[in-house]
Amino acid sequence: MEVVYYTLVAAGLYFMSDWLLDRIEILRGERLQYRSVIFFAIILALALLTSTVINFFVPALQNTP
Repeated sequence: MEVVYYTLVAAGLYFMSDWLLDRIEILRGERLQYRSVIFFAIILALALLTSTVINFFVPALQNTP
């Protein structure tokens, strides 16, 4: 079941990163030159944040009876 959760989180991170990148480009009024690098930085930051949140909550849930 964990695989399903991580797959859903990964899909959510992808779409959120794409949406954020689109918002940044709309604010600037032009496409960014290094779009793929910026996308990678956004998804990396979101993945690190999400994994920290998951690790914070999962041990607490596993220790409950």
